[in-house]
Amino acid sequence: MIHVVGIGLDGTSGLAESVRQVVDRATLLVGSARHLDYFADHPADRLVLGDFRTAIQAIRDRLNQNLNPQEESGTVVLTSGDPLFFGLGRLLLAELPPDRLTFHPHLSSVQLAFSRVKLPWQGAALISAHGRSLEELTRVLQQGTETIAVLTDSTNTPAAIARHVQGLDLPLAYQVWVCENLGGTDEQVNCFSPEELHDRSFAPLNVVILHRSSEADSPDLATLPAFGLPDHLFLSFSDRPGLMTKREVRILILGELSLPPSKRSVIWDIGAGTGSVAIEMARLYPDSQVYAIEQTAAGISLIEQNAARFGVKVIPVHAKAPDRLEELPAPDRVFIGGSSGQLAEILHQSSQRLAPNGTIVLAMATLENLTRSLLWLQEQTDWNHRLLQINLARSTPVADLTRFTPLNPVTLLTLERQA
Repeated sequence: MIHVVGIGLDGTSGLAESVRQVVDRATLLVGSARHLDYFADHPADRLVLGDFRTAIQAIRDRLNQNLNPQEESGTVVLTSGDPLFFGLGRLLLAELPPDRLTFHPHLSSVQLAFSRVKLPWQGAALISAHGRSLEELTRVLQQGTETIAVLTDSTNTPAAIARHVQGLDLPLAYQVWVCENLGGTDEQVNCFSPEELHDRSFAPLNVVILHRSSEADSPDLATLPAFGLPDHLFLSFSDRPGLMTKREVRILILGELSLPPSKRSVIWDIGAGTGSVAIEMARLYPDSQVYAIEQTAAGISLIEQNAARFGVKVIPVHAKAPDRLEELPAPDRVFIGGSSGQLAEILHQSSQRLAPNGTIVLAMATLENLTRSLLWLQEQTDWNHRLLQINLARSTPVADLTRFTPLNPVTLLTLERQA
């Protein structure tokens, strides 16, 4: 048998007695120079892991010399932590007979990191950025995953990961834990904000844990733009933190609504979600009445909290549209961001109540809703319409480089009654 032994920074003292005996019987030790140094006085032959292909061939040759699987081959491969967690174990299983391999895992660096930070990790996303791109990290961050562990390398350092998090302009905030030399005498575990990591360097052996904060950054009202508020300033759904109309799309929606600057308007935002569009409109037109219609209690709470954060007046209406629309004042503008399967009914009632020279704008992320709206429009005779297909991408830092990450496509349908 070939024994694959995981070892930590505590060296031989961290090995169980049964595993020490396996190593003691070895006639060939395979591992990095650092791992082999833990057994400086061992009499076995040594093979330093440099070229993996050469090492695998040497192990295979030695294995072929002993065809009895019941006999000890005397080969021990030393690896870090758990060899089957982003380790050498996967390569060994691909290149050697699995029935001739026995694994003796040590605590993995991720297990140690979570124990030091004192966070449960059964639901965490585990990402290796060691020799890999940050594409998978981007995906889980945009999904708003609460806890993420990242294995780093000399390119994807803690500082590079922090810059990557900031570059995504997420609608939430993350704390960054950097855990260095776990299990060693010089172990360090510290928590930072992404901004604090820009110029910091760390020991090569480190694990990063990203943990989602419960609160978004507090907005500085004096420095905010007139419109196009950053996504990360909004409080969002804890279980769906990325579910909001993105900044770039909000800007285009405001343009399509074409609100007159001097008129006190009545505006409906149907399917308001976090209230991001309603709040943008209320900031631009503080004398208007902005009604945010939302069916979920969590959404209504977020609308109220976000309106208070940005110092604007938005009138929340807890209802599933088209319910209660008849109770509201006739609108000059209607924005439909969500319909919960009631799109035709919402369009019908909105068109009936819309003031002269009014405008309806729909934002649709699915082909089905686009089809429903166009079928409704075919039955009408007094509406002009235009479609705007939005395909946008944001620049995203990737280590020292930059690439574009696409946003979900959105179609805007703008309806205006014929004169």
